[in-house]
Amino acid sequence: MSYVLAFLGFAALILLHEAGHFTAAKATGMRVERFSLFFGPMLWSIKRGETEYGIAAIPLGGYVKITGMNPNEDIPPEAVPRAYYNQPVWKRIVVILAGPGVNLAIAFVIVWALFLSQGEAVATKHVARVSTGTPAAAVLRPGDQLVSVDGVSGSPDAIRAQIRTHRCAGEQVDGCEAATAARIVVKRDGQLVSFDARPRYSAQDRAPELGFSFAAGSRSVGPVTAAALTVSGLWNVTKQTVSVVARIFEPNQRKQLNGVVGGYTVTQESFATSTTLALRVLALISLSLAVINLFPFLPLDGGHVFWAVAEKLRGKRIPFEVMERAGVVGFALILMLFVIGLSNDISTLTGKGFNLR
Repeated sequence: MSYVLAFLGFAALILLHEAGHFTAAKATGMRVERFSLFFGPMLWSIKRGETEYGIAAIPLGGYVKITGMNPNEDIPPEAVPRAYYNQPVWKRIVVILAGPGVNLAIAFVIVWALFLSQGEAVATKHVARVSTGTPAAAVLRPGDQLVSVDGVSGSPDAIRAQIRTHRCAGEQVDGCEAATAARIVVKRDGQLVSFDARPRYSAQDRAPELGFSFAAGSRSVGPVTAAALTVSGLWNVTKQTVSVVARIFEPNQRKQLNGVVGGYTVTQESFATSTTLALRVLALISLSLAVINLFPFLPLDGGHVFWAVAEKLRGKRIPFEVMERAGVVGFALILMLFVIGLSNDISTLTGKGFNLR
């Protein structure tokens, strides 16, 4: 069942993205010839008015065919005034941005609703997990309540900050042991217990650590706070997404890129795990679709916006041949991202997997 739900989730994101383009095109008076879920030969279609609606054979996206997207195409004389390239620049930008805009709205609504229903996740002072082979493994147990470290109590952030004051002697290298031990006091089975442990430096996190994580709790939030948390969270994910793509030629960044197979697998596993997790994953995928689509390369939506703005600044139409040549570069970049993402997906699936459960 999780496979079906994952497929339906992906299909819904695609359908709603294209519905954004479709609705905006109709609202601005453009002629829409076809609204298709997926690509390739039509498996089913029906015509209503001037528009053909259908489902195609290749489940890798969807499209809305607006008359005049290519100014060189043959257009019936009566449709020429409503052709895409005969519309004002602002109308074209509205139509193009409507697709990513819908994806952004979907991501916002899902995350906002989750914050409203489940509250904001906050760290508690209880130990959730202890990593094997770390200093914490010898002294801490899941369920322990951290009382203090070196006499410092307070929030989990305060305790974490105190642990990080224990640095290695000399150069801080991965795995080096702190010169001094941290004095840890925990509450276990109703009793206070004390331990000494030397944190180890983590090059990945750039800080000394004991090797445990705090359990998460939650606090209720109102609609305004939920909206602020949603915007902040989505913005952080957006920055990370842009950073990964912008630094795609760096090996460590390239490994973080996943493709359609990975996205579908993660969605399927999240549905099999919990509805909440599945909704979070769908929100992140919807946000990623919006962000990637806004990159200024044809045939992405951002590419159409870029050339529409260029036309406005230039004061006259950009030759279609120029955009076609630029589109070849954009298509090559998209193909490269697809190949890298697919390669990472295969590597992950044949290795340790995505491990959501």
